[in-house]
Amino acid sequence: MVGLDIAIAGCGPCGLAAALLLHRDGHRVTVFERFETPQPIGSGLMLQPTGLAVLAKLGLYDAVLARGARIDRLFGKAGERVVLDVHYAALRRRGMFGVGIHRASLFAILHYALIQSGIAIHTGHTLTGSDLMSSKRALHFADGQRSGPYDLVVDALGTRTPLALPTGRELAYGALWASLDWPQDAGFDPHALAQRYERASIMAGVLPIGTPPGAVTPKVAFFWSLRADMLDDWRKSGLMPWKARVALLWPDCVPLLDQIEDPSQLTFARYAHRTLAQPTEPALVHIGDAWHSASPQLGQGANMALLDAWALAKGLAEKNNVDEGIRHAIRLRRRHVLTYQCLTALFTPVYQSDSRLLPLVRDRLVGPLSKLWPATTIQAAMVSGLVGNPLPPLDLGWDAKI
Repeated sequence: MVGLDIAIAGCGPCGLAAALLLHRDGHRVTVFERFETPQPIGSGLMLQPTGLAVLAKLGLYDAVLARGARIDRLFGKAGERVVLDVHYAALRRRGMFGVGIHRASLFAILHYALIQSGIAIHTGHTLTGSDLMSSKRALHFADGQRSGPYDLVVDALGTRTPLALPTGRELAYGALWASLDWPQDAGFDPHALAQRYERASIMAGVLPIGTPPGAVTPKVAFFWSLRADMLDDWRKSGLMPWKARVALLWPDCVPLLDQIEDPSQLTFARYAHRTLAQPTEPALVHIGDAWHSASPQLGQGANMALLDAWALAKGLAEKNNVDEGIRHAIRLRRRHVLTYQCLTALFTPVYQSDSRLLPLVRDRLVGPLSKLWPATTIQAAMVSGLVGNPLPPLDLGWDAKI
């Protein structure tokens, strides 16, 4: 199918990638965004070989590598005990690495491509719902206006989308995030995501994220796990007791902590686990976090969204009508999505929970065993997003440059 009128709800990586792919296939695409000026929310994320494969198809692979930081290893310690040591090299395939990148960098790359493509984007439009009009769908906005009808509405509004019924649950733990200058002499590996743990209730992480827009030096995303119901207490206590706690856990972080002078430099991210049982309706499809969201423990959010966008374009290209196309797209993705929803639900309590038994098992048993083959390869496949072999059904290559 070509020449459909398609509305994209949401201007995050998922919506932008979908808009670019569908426009390239000859559809008339309109993007709606609630902010007056489209902007990213958050700090750093990890692009995996799965997401990089989609960005390569969009011609954006080199731009992402230029803005981000190549990640070859994930490394974590609890005290002096190594409990996580994952190397992409264990996969023994070309193009197997991650890219740490600021959300602003990924957004800027995709948004610039959107503008260059001439795709219509309407800002300042807060969506409240939609309704079916014959075989098409119209959008409703908070100011009472309507738009459409469209042959297809693509919901890329994220976890709290108003275009789907509420489902899932918010997780007890979230994290404080800050984007800071890379500390040259602190001993951090510029090609590794590093973490430190104390039980499962305390976790700190350092992720190289390259040089975001407006910056002249490389940055790092620093994060600190925190239970959501303790956020107010953290704010009331002030920075100094918290800094002392972080420094005690991980002394190398002192140069990072010295850059934090105000609590406003840290943004709290709350996580939710949800999966829509039925992500399609007549002339409507939910993709990315609007379909499935989870904690970032396996770092798959943006990558899953990019794969969803690619599958949507593929589904519409291979079927004869809209509803067949979107159902086909979901079939192409469902197994991989459910696999990672289950894996993330399984592993999140090991790193973010009040459990005392799970981190004991992690540190004393799983950590040592994970250094042995085939655990090294399994861990690398899990982190890279390749469990379930998601790329061949989508006609995407293992090497991101293919």
